[in-house]
Amino acid sequence: MKKLIALLAVLTMVFAMVACATTTTATEATDTAVAEATEAPAAEEATEAPVAEAPAVKIGVILVHDENTGYDAAHIDGIKEAAAAVGLTDDQIIWKYNISEDETCYDTAIDLVEQGCNYIFSDSYGHQSYMQQAASENPDVTFVSMTGDGAALSGLANFKNAFPHTFESRYVSGVVAGMKLQELMDAGTVTDPYVGYVGAYPYAEVVSGYTAFFLGVQSIVPTAHMDVTFTNSWYDPTAEAEAANMLIAKGCCIISQHADSTGAPSAVQTALDAGTTVYCVGYNISMLSVAPTAALTSAQNVWSVYYTYAFSAALAGEDIVTDWSEGYATGAVKISELGESCAAGTAEKVAEVEAAIKDGTLSVFDCSKFTVAGETVTSFLAIDTDGDWVGDTGEAITDGIFQESLLRSAPYFSLDIDGITKLN
Repeated sequence: MKKLIALLAVLTMVFAMVACATTTTATEATDTAVAEATEAPAAEEATEAPVAEAPAVKIGVILVHDENTGYDAAHIDGIKEAAAAVGLTDDQIIWKYNISEDETCYDTAIDLVEQGCNYIFSDSYGHQSYMQQAASENPDVTFVSMTGDGAALSGLANFKNAFPHTFESRYVSGVVAGMKLQELMDAGTVTDPYVGYVGAYPYAEVVSGYTAFFLGVQSIVPTAHMDVTFTNSWYDPTAEAEAANMLIAKGCCIISQHADSTGAPSAVQTALDAGTTVYCVGYNISMLSVAPTAALTSAQNVWSVYYTYAFSAALAGEDIVTDWSEGYATGAVKISELGESCAAGTAEKVAEVEAAIKDGTLSVFDCSKFTVAGETVTSFLAIDTDGDWVGDTGEAITDGIFQESLLRSAPYFSLDIDGITKLN
């Protein structure tokens, strides 16, 4: 309104001067006044132009369990830490807990899309096929299936996989176990270097992990041998405890795990308290709260490293890599604090081994360090292209080293090496 009044005032003044001015002068004055009056709001609007903002990001998270399992808790903590690091707020993340590995996952993914999520992450291998289906139907949304192995072959630009170099921290946790085993043997407390492992499923992910653990043990005690039993569940505290008790009854003096509960460590602590010489190495989280004197350490994934990368890429409007996998070199894996029962010198040995992994002088799957049916392995095709669980392409062994998680993020080491026996 003020601008209109100013314009009328100027025009009135022009007309008052018309008697002593030519028509041309009056016209010029009028044009000038109108121009000045109309230019003012343009200048004012220019100062109020909105500043360009980063792409809107809304994250959906699909978890196979909840914070009560070590595996899911590690993801939850990693996501929260990464969100804080990049500035994502609570209302930019939608959580979906206890989502089973079936059609429920697909329905959940679609629900997240409908709620406006443009980046959706699931944390379990069994979610993968449902995540891929949702990705194929929603090309403008990025779907990441953790521990999955099908993104590169899917042909979908918006479908991704990620998994850290867990085999590296497994190896280091095996070194910790080996140090304890050697101490027990030196003291004459143990004569048979027999260790056990509670696995969830006989998948390559699990095989890669327990083989790396065993090779870590053997780097200290070359004569060690190991039995592995499977619970056929990622999370079953009762089955995991029963598996641990069975291995203890068979004479195992150290038991590790690739399962998501505290069932096995709790059973080991009970046995130790009852007078049996047995210790444990956990996974995902420190087990000292449930096995204060039995737990030696745990292999851990530092999920915040991946999520910080992925969230930063999303905020920058950049594409997330199809297959992401990193380890000690970037802090993506570690072992938990050492328990009080660890052997003397363990911390120093761990530091030495971790440094060697970081600088590349130690390769976990050095083929000269293990055999299969008495023979050194020289070739292994890692990538299954037709769904029969047998590799069809992708040579994994170069220069005598099995290159785990290089051809894709998910583990593909599935060799049955000598010294390890599968009980079921």
